[in-house]
Amino acid sequence: MDDQQYLNKARDILRTRTPLIDKGRLRSFVDEFIKDRQRYQEAHDRAGSPLYLFDERALIRKAKEFRNAFHSEFPRVSIFYALKSNSHPFIMESLINEGYGIDVSSGKELEQALRYSPAKIIFSGPGKTLEELCLACGNADTVTVLLDSFGELSRLGETASGKDVRIKAGVRLMIEEKGLWRKFGILLSDIERFFDEAKKYPNVELCGLQFHSSWNLDAGKQTDFISRLGRVLAQMNRDVLQKINFIDIGGGYWPVQGEWIQPCATQEGRLKQCIEPGIPEGMEHYGISSAPIGEFARRLAKALEEHVLKYVDCTIYLEPGRWISHEAMHILVKVVDKKAYDTVICDGGTNMIGWERYETDYFPVINLSQPSLDEHPCMIFGSLCTPHDLWGYSYFGSDIGPGDILLIPMQGAYTYSLRQEFIKPIPPVHRLQ
Repeated sequence: MDDQQYLNKARDILRTRTPLIDKGRLRSFVDEFIKDRQRYQEAHDRAGSPLYLFDERALIRKAKEFRNAFHSEFPRVSIFYALKSNSHPFIMESLINEGYGIDVSSGKELEQALRYSPAKIIFSGPGKTLEELCLACGNADTVTVLLDSFGELSRLGETASGKDVRIKAGVRLMIEEKGLWRKFGILLSDIERFFDEAKKYPNVELCGLQFHSSWNLDAGKQTDFISRLGRVLAQMNRDVLQKINFIDIGGGYWPVQGEWIQPCATQEGRLKQCIEPGIPEGMEHYGISSAPIGEFARRLAKALEEHVLKYVDCTIYLEPGRWISHEAMHILVKVVDKKAYDTVICDGGTNMIGWERYETDYFPVINLSQPSLDEHPCMIFGSLCTPHDLWGYSYFGSDIGPGDILLIPMQGAYTYSLRQEFIKPIPPVHRLQ
């Protein structure tokens, strides 16, 4: 684009505003945690701070809701929890007890899952090492390997032959042929060739297809790919189609709250930051809505019925992670210093979540010690020796000061799994009563 086209695009961005989170909805959300504050304060009394708080009630509720939504739409479905979204044993144990399988993406995760004996494990991810494939083959009665390339097929075939086992496998399909997502899987047009290549490896039972897209606020990306897949299946040899007994449509379902973001994470906010870096953060919070899980289930079932299931008779695999674990863990910290009316330091730092999430993402910080549905501007910092150690730009409460207990709710997905022992130790996980 030339300069004028960029200017026109910038004008369009500034005219199209990201929607604000409804303040009534936000207050109702916060109020639910204030009503339950005794639970969280008792956890602090028993275990101190900072803490991860494991909320098993919330986890089981979401696990049942997800399962019921898809079981009502799909004749045959198997659900595998994506361990990478939150790898704490409390979560995995609870979900295995609920009948979930486990989706792992490394040998480390596979070892962890095997310790808890789920009925089924799928092993996804690119670049599996020979040691990882050997571990999978050693547990071929439980593990299905989702192959990422022709080379990986060859390595699995040789490993399975060497261990004299027969192991089930599927192949991942590339959802985008350009950009970062080309990292994953094979081209759609190569499915038949992949099955033909698999004939060289009698110890590998190639019997499924998998694809995955992330950050799905609705089912659009998934249904678009299902339509593309259907057009390929329509042209395939019947002998190949009869070998496909599962299709794994991945995960990436966004939680029901939608995506809550700070002003600087909106399109218009990023543009303003380019022109004037360091724009002060305001009290405005933006939200991009997401579809209910029942709508995901209905749209995906309809797309599969229309484009895929008329060609193959198969079970549908699902890999939810974020949607299941999001509400299952909260973060609790304590204010240790008040440097100004609008600046406090807490004992827990963002090494608990592994990255500078809250400079761009928004989630309410709730003062359990001085509860109120009024929100006030304040820089809520952790105690790490970096300015990026930030929990948020505001808090809900009547005031804030040293000794106050703060809750950042619903921090179960891609926080604990990304934790790091940077400057401060990693806090313990406490099971809520």
